[in-house]
Amino acid sequence: MHEVIIIGGSYAGISAGMQLARARRKVLVIDAGNRRNRFADHSHGFLGQDGRSPALIAREAREQLLVYPTVQWHEQLAVTATKTGDGFVVTTADGQQYGGLRLILAGGVIDELPAVAGLQERWGRSVFHCPYCHGYELDGGPIGVLAAAPVAMHHAMMLPDWGPTTLFLNGAFAPDDAQLAQLRRRGVQVEHEAVVALSGERADVTLVSGRVVELAGLFTQPRTQMASPLPEALGCAFEDGPMGRFIKVDALRETSVPGVFACGDAAVAAGNVAIAVGDGARTGAAAHHSLIFR
Repeated sequence: MHEVIIIGGSYAGISAGMQLARARRKVLVIDAGNRRNRFADHSHGFLGQDGRSPALIAREAREQLLVYPTVQWHEQLAVTATKTGDGFVVTTADGQQYGGLRLILAGGVIDELPAVAGLQERWGRSVFHCPYCHGYELDGGPIGVLAAAPVAMHHAMMLPDWGPTTLFLNGAFAPDDAQLAQLRRRGVQVEHEAVVALSGERADVTLVSGRVVELAGLFTQPRTQMASPLPEALGCAFEDGPMGRFIKVDALRETSVPGVFACGDAAVAAGNVAIAVGDGARTGAAAHHSLIFR
């Protein structure tokens, strides 16, 4: 019997595991190996790791975690999790079953991208969702915001700090007069023509008229869904975020299901590596406290 099973071994899950390992608790990490940021070549904004490969950061973090003798790692997909009398049983895709007193859900989310030709191939390289992660590297060049939801207004208001910005409405929403006035004050150009494709070395936008707008980079707002069905199967409550549901947790990162904690992108309505690591540390400590005081 493990004391804590962590489902998801990316930044948040590893960070949670580190706190528990340092408390000499028996931890199992189950990870299918599909990091959300696996499409990006560089990670930014994380102290001490700025500009490094996200894959390298994750690999080194895993190696550091596995130095602790009470930690085990199973590279497999967790397919079911059920409550038992004194904890939980998790079954993986290879048929193995593991028991734990606590669960930490750190499985992250899946991004559902706008259906624009050429966008998927550029995701994480010249098409992004987080300006704090990638805006600086565009060197003040022209930036596009491809609207996929009304929250594109927030993107468009932020991005002029990183470069001259064009908001491509693409039929996703229609700014009202007050919003248009806000955009003008920020110097944002508003483009009403539909976007049909992205092309070029970066993310040049081809409009329905055939006109091409050259860009250094493009930002959009992917819809998100849980990468794992386990939070819903366990009965965890959810909250609605601007781009999709996320797991509802209390101040100690515990879900509505006693003994089940959640962290990272699955439990935070915004995310990058630094936020995931911090959230994981909080969650690992909270799960440890629950083992002592409950």
